[in-house]
Amino acid sequence: MSCEHLICAACAGPVVEGRCPVCREGRAKLHHHGFQGLSPLLLALIVVLLLVVVAIKQATGY
Repeated sequence: MSCEHLICAACAGPVVEGRCPVCREGRAKLHHHGFQGLSPLLLALIVVLLLVVVAIKQATGY
């Protein structure tokens, strides 16, 4: 879903512009950002890299 065509009930402006706190909150809910603004794909990549590092350390005995 996109907020390009949504109009805010509080300020009557486009939600995509984020003119008021209601717009900004609605826009944030529509654009589900991951932890601390990181994308879910980036978070998954970090987890996979950490698992690889742990596996390599266990395999080498460190």
